[in-house]
Amino acid sequence: MSKELLELVLASQSPRRRELLSWLEIPFAIRPSEVEEVSDATEHHLVAEDLARLKGQDILKSLYSEGKTNVLVVASDTMVCDEDKIYGKPKDTQQAKEFLLRLSGHTHQVISSLYLGSFDPHNPGQILETTSHVKTAVTFSDFESEEEVLENYLKTGDSLDKAGAYGIQGPSLTFIEKISGSYSNVVGLPLYELRVLMKAFLSQHYGHRQYLRDYFVKS
Repeated sequence: MSKELLELVLASQSPRRRELLSWLEIPFAIRPSEVEEVSDATEHHLVAEDLARLKGQDILKSLYSEGKTNVLVVASDTMVCDEDKIYGKPKDTQQAKEFLLRLSGHTHQVISSLYLGSFDPHNPGQILETTSHVKTAVTFSDFESEEEVLENYLKTGDSLDKAGAYGIQGPSLTFIEKISGSYSNVVGLPLYELRVLMKAFLSQHYGHRQYLRDYFVKS
């Protein structure tokens, strides 16, 4: 097993994912992907995993072309799902309102996928990778009886850059009745599950080390 130290790379420019990943206390670089996000999968969690994989592989190829092979790339995709519908980022405030009204008064799912990718230490042209996903159930209050809450939230502009037209770490907490599952998953990066997945992946391919940070360069 290789004892080389790796550089951790986040394939996202999301400030929320950046903040969450920083809590692992491991230095990392930011390399957002601009690859086209398409998937032929029909199940929501498989779509999310496909999109994370596309982004992660795109950054791995870019790093390889630069001669950087001692890396671990983390990619993720988060989607809000209600039955057969996937809610992405709204194009404007009116669409945000439509999304939120459809989610009003019942429970929906937030799915975040996780992708880890690196290069085989014995064959740097060979990609090592794994994917996973996490689901959290989120319940909204009924806006029919709380129209003021919805209008106040839309005025904040918080809905415009987030899947499903809301972010759990902001003023949407005024109408999120409850969640069941990972909070950080709804923010955009299920941190506990990522840490567990990273340790298992790195132990398998790079040998057992006492602490997760022992696999990475210090700065």
